[in-house]
Amino acid sequence: MASVNDAARSVKMYRLASQGMSFVAHAGILILLLAVWEGLTSAGLISEFLLPRPSKIFAAIGQLYFVEGTIYWHFFVTMYEAVAGFFIGAAVGITLAVSSALNDTFRRYIAPYAIVLNVTPGLALTPIIIAWFGFGWSSKIALAAIISFFPVFVNTLSGLTQNDTDRMEMFRALGASRAQTFWKLRLPAALPTALAGLKIAMTTALIGAVVAEFTQATEGVGVLMQRYSFQLEMAAAIATLLSMSVMGLTLFTVMELLDDRVVFWRRDARMASVSKRRAAAWRRTEP
Repeated sequence: MASVNDAARSVKMYRLASQGMSFVAHAGILILLLAVWEGLTSAGLISEFLLPRPSKIFAAIGQLYFVEGTIYWHFFVTMYEAVAGFFIGAAVGITLAVSSALNDTFRRYIAPYAIVLNVTPGLALTPIIIAWFGFGWSSKIALAAIISFFPVFVNTLSGLTQNDTDRMEMFRALGASRAQTFWKLRLPAALPTALAGLKIAMTTALIGAVVAEFTQATEGVGVLMQRYSFQLEMAAAIATLLSMSVMGLTLFTVMELLDDRVVFWRRDARMASVSKRRAAAWRRTEP
């Protein structure tokens, strides 16, 4: 038993060391690229008007976050619009996908409209959305919801309609009802695909919110970036763009954590951890 624990500890330490080495390598490459960029810009080989040097971009980040502090409210506005739009689009997409999976007739009639909505460019919808919902936050949330709807609908529907025939036969042989088959077989099997659609939808919701801010808004990260671009303050514009990237990474990381918690059986380490925890809980309930 001790040898098994020692082997597991050695594997864990090896993985941590590998991750540390990978992080050092990535950090080294990034520092090297920034140094080359700074040197080429300082030497005049790259126009600072088009691409400011990294030191100026870092100074602009400090100005935005620590001196003026103007980024925080705009950051909150865009994040709220994206998240609210995502929840609305995801709720509608999941509802229609489940309804379509359970009713073939409903699917035949709803799917073409979903496809038409998806192939229509979101930028083209923006004037109509603004005319319907006004110039406030509602129009940005609506566009984010429309853009994030389709990935959730398609992925959830695909997961619900692709089931293992052998497992379906087993459930029928055991006398499972339609509701039991849906909750115990079809839904768990569809979760990996559905969560993949949710990841895509979360990032597209941010895109929808920013696009709507570019068109017509008075606050938000998109407005701030547009303002700096018009003023030819390229360092501040790129600093704002990096803030958008941070927002996207934050939202995607949240969805990754949700995926890790919900679809735990796809990862051996998570599966072992959950199994061990449930086994311990089961032992505690034994008489």
